[in-house]
Amino acid sequence: MIFKKLTMLAAAAAFAGVSGAAWAYPDKPINYIIPFNPGGESDISARLQSPYFNKVTGQDVVIQYQAGAGGAQAWSVLNDQPGDGYTIMGTNLPHIVLQPLLQDPGYETDDLTNVYMFHFTPDALIVRADSEFETVQDVIDAASEAPGALTAGGSATNSANHIANQLFANETGAQLTYIPYTGTGASIPGLLGGEVEMLWGYTTVAAGQGDEVRMLAVAQEERHPLFPDVPTFKELGIDMVGGAYRGIAVPESTPEDIRQQLSDIIGEINADPEFIAQMEEAGFAMLDVPYDEMDAFMEERKRVYGEIAEQLNDE
Repeated sequence: MIFKKLTMLAAAAAFAGVSGAAWAYPDKPINYIIPFNPGGESDISARLQSPYFNKVTGQDVVIQYQAGAGGAQAWSVLNDQPGDGYTIMGTNLPHIVLQPLLQDPGYETDDLTNVYMFHFTPDALIVRADSEFETVQDVIDAASEAPGALTAGGSATNSANHIANQLFANETGAQLTYIPYTGTGASIPGLLGGEVEMLWGYTTVAAGQGDEVRMLAVAQEERHPLFPDVPTFKELGIDMVGGAYRGIAVPESTPEDIRQQLSDIIGEINADPEFIAQMEEAGFAMLDVPYDEMDAFMEERKRVYGEIAEQLNDE
């Protein structure tokens, strides 16, 4: 369904009126590097953005893939690229904070010049449709009776899903045994096949799996419009808001005016009602952190992830 919509959007873009006559930049296509394989959330959101980028600027983005080491292979060489505004790269949180904290990925968090954070996939606690767990309280009660006996799958270690599992334990005292998979795609069969009893996934997983799964709660400030009947963790008295954040970075040599113009372009795309509807239907949650607010946002994320990193290391 998502890819059908992507095709429709691409066709529509050919007929879209260009609203970017006032933009001096860009005046040619931009290379958009995704530091993961095709088909993941980073790729899907970039493809959703693509026709709107053309609508705003009159120029295309050329999506490329540079997967490896959980994104670190691409992020470690971003600053080797020309800083002319025609190479941009997707970035992910908590990856770009936790990787340098817990290992040597070839870059430091502050080496990456993020110009906009445009959405996140909220963490969600998900079970099979036939699961005995109907509510989050059911999970807490069962975990309290047998600490560590319940298994919760998720995408990788030191990831947004891993952090969610730790935060849940911190907030509720419910100790779940976290089972890391190689990615979101691998974790879904683990849940559906009964390898794990629940999944720390994202709203995008629930959107993709439909009636096969049940989402117990979502880590947003407000309920996701695609899932109006699913409570937030905060509604349940559990202070959890977060997930996998995604944005765009440029080489550090990129001039300030180009950084700001790119931020403004992404902001205009993010404000388009049609784009918002497409993103939310795919399970994404919108986020607007422009360039001039990025330093404060990143400092807060580093503080939060730094505290959790110590706990993850102690496991």
